[in-house]
Amino acid sequence: MAFADDAVEIRAQGWRTVAAFHDLIETRLENALQSTLDLSVIEYTVLDVLSRQDSVLHMRMQQLSRATALSNSATTRLVNRLESRELLSRFLCVDDRRGIYTELTSAGSEILAQARPIYDSALREALADAAAVPELAPLVSAFESLHAAP
Repeated sequence: MAFADDAVEIRAQGWRTVAAFHDLIETRLENALQSTLDLSVIEYTVLDVLSRQDSVLHMRMQQLSRATALSNSATTRLVNRLESRELLSRFLCVDDRRGIYTELTSAGSEILAQARPIYDSALREALADAAAVPELAPLVSAFESLHAAP
């Protein structure tokens, strides 16, 4: 079957390449975090996002959903899971009783401190593996140039 537009196939192949790159990295990160700390990549991401707040370690649930690219319901389920492990806590916003904040606990900060070097090592290894795949090497270069951007 011929494509009416070669650009369609180019975009499709580009997307498949990006998906393969993402899968390689996410699988490596997931395996490393799960095997050592029983923490998923998205759980790590939530803890990391919360830890990077200016002077406070909390944010509204809606902000957390946007920061993690999860739906509101998926964020709620994830926060419930992390709260049951005592890595997060929730409280009502004093200015707007409808708003709910999610806050990193000291246990959450501790596990995040343990997870960061594991995450970084797994990411470095995944990028090295991807760099060895000719189709993925340009994405590794693009990824690494993001760190160099001001």
